[in-house]
Amino acid sequence: MDAFHLAQVNVARLVAPLDSPRLTGFVSRLDEVNALAEAAPGFVWRLTDEGSNNATAVPIDDDGMIIVNLSVWVSIEALRAFAYSGAHLEVYKQRREWFSLMKEASMVMWWVPAGHVPTVAEARDRLAHLRAHGPTAVAFPFGAPFPPPPGQPVAGPPAAQPGA
Repeated sequence: MDAFHLAQVNVARLVAPLDSPRLTGFVSRLDEVNALAEAAPGFVWRLTDEGSNNATAVPIDDDGMIIVNLSVWVSIEALRAFAYSGAHLEVYKQRREWFSLMKEASMVMWWVPAGHVPTVAEARDRLAHLRAHGPTAVAFPFGAPFPPPPGQPVAGPPAAQPGA
């Protein structure tokens, strides 16, 4: 069994509310793409809402127009193979129709011990770490990956302080 799995989060700012006609193309593909992710080689886990098969109602911050995708994979290669092929790639190519361009990093990866289920707070902290420090073993993008740690888990960023 692998000692570590790859956690990833990506966030996106909607150009309109999810129930608007402008987002119909995105919303109509969610179940399909989520099912393909779950069936993809190397998929381990993904965040879902209570009572739903997606995570569009899970907040990551106070901006109600930001949606979050949080998942765990066995490797960077497995995540890359899913993200850049098939129906996911088709949807990804249309992202500018549904999401605003974000000025800061909107995707981050990090290694977790196999069996660990990352929280939204953990994902938010990793994204903040990447934005503040650039790619490190704690938080990195596809373009600057780090290998899984040998032996012990990578220490996470300091926990966010209340009111910060």
